[in-house]
Amino acid sequence: MGRHQKRVAAPVSWPITRKTHAWVVGANAGAHSKQTGIPLLVIVRDFLKLANNSREAKKIINEGNILVDGIARKDYKYITGLFDIISVPAQNEYYRLLLDVNNRFKLYKEGPDAHKLCRINDKTIMRKGAVQLNLHDGSNFIASNEYKTFDTVILSLPDHKITKHIAYKPGNLAMIVGGEHSGEVGKIKQIRKVRGSGTNMVVLSNEKDFETIENYVFVIGESTPEIKVV
Repeated sequence: MGRHQKRVAAPVSWPITRKTHAWVVGANAGAHSKQTGIPLLVIVRDFLKLANNSREAKKIINEGNILVDGIARKDYKYITGLFDIISVPAQNEYYRLLLDVNNRFKLYKEGPDAHKLCRINDKTIMRKGAVQLNLHDGSNFIASNEYKTFDTVILSLPDHKITKHIAYKPGNLAMIVGGEHSGEVGKIKQIRKVRGSGTNMVVLSNEKDFETIENYVFVIGESTPEIKVV
């Protein structure tokens, strides 16, 4: 990622003004890409309104007042991403970063016992047959082979231990994290496997049926969602 970021060229998922200033803070390389994440300084200044300008936001972050998934982050360019838990302990405020129906990042209020949801994007076989889960936020876990790609695991914070496993299968609830149906929640009706190099498709249902690509589907619960949804 580049050191500088022009506002007009920032990802559409960043809900910032485009023409008030020429530049906005860039994001350091991290667990999320620029398309699926946003710099911590923007969260503090533009979302939480804890600072009036970049200088104030940097001071707040550098003092360790902002926690991401239970860990104090002091890099103002640290890239936060989907399903991250943003905490401000001094004000007893907790938020989850999600996409809204306009495909833009938005903070949703949570409680102090908020947990982290992570999607398994890939699995790697390690030495002696150990299985490594590669999660959507860049973290990795050694686990059993019962977990499958696109399943969701729930992590406790701040110790990051797997406390629950939700399968990616018909009947479970999922949130759409991209495309035309971004931010919508529906029940998985069908997972349609596409032969060859094409992307698998998923049919979901809420008030009506709709279809999206598999990469946009994030399982969030079984009969009820594990997170607060609006």
